[in-house]
Amino acid sequence: MKSPKSPRAWQRMLSGRRLDLLDPTPLDIEVEDIAHGLAFVARWNGQTRGDWPYSVAEHSLLVEAILTRIDPAATARDRLSALLHDAPEYVIGDMISPVKAAVGPGYGALDDRLQAAINLRFGLPAQTPVALKKRIKKADKLSAWLEAVQIAGFSEAEADRFFGKPAPGQLGGLSLTLRPPAETRAAYLSRFAALMAACDAS
Repeated sequence: MKSPKSPRAWQRMLSGRRLDLLDPTPLDIEVEDIAHGLAFVARWNGQTRGDWPYSVAEHSLLVEAILTRIDPAATARDRLSALLHDAPEYVIGDMISPVKAAVGPGYGALDDRLQAAINLRFGLPAQTPVALKKRIKKADKLSAWLEAVQIAGFSEAEADRFFGKPAPGQLGGLSLTLRPPAETRAAYLSRFAALMAACDAS
């Protein structure tokens, strides 16, 4: 009697890599795949104003910029960690928080495995240090507040309730960019290259 086939748990990337989602290895991670995937994954389930979706790649660029603003002493590796903080979503997509809660811990475990492989691929610790993770989370919440108010239809009072009220001046002068995925992909790759160069030089 033949045993039933296991379900396929890998995805072929445009780079030609075959990424096993259940057992990812750094060798199968390419930044070009990450940038391409994230540029086509919409934040907020696509429920945003504008002629282009607001992508996870665009969000990642914003989080890295906000981290630098709230933590001027952040190193190049810290900023690279911020840029890559949502990188697993290039294969597992972006789930809004209510959906993550409904899916349960399995999504988090999958995300953690992919994040560890990505971090190792680019010379970062497999597990982001707790203190840095908290700073990135703060930048992430500030980004979510800005996105909620500027493009996702939230009032400031609603955004304050769900994401926390920003301190005066924390987001001053920041505005969201909506652009075609190809432009966002190029911007992500450019920022990644600059941060990697800074890491190599430090």
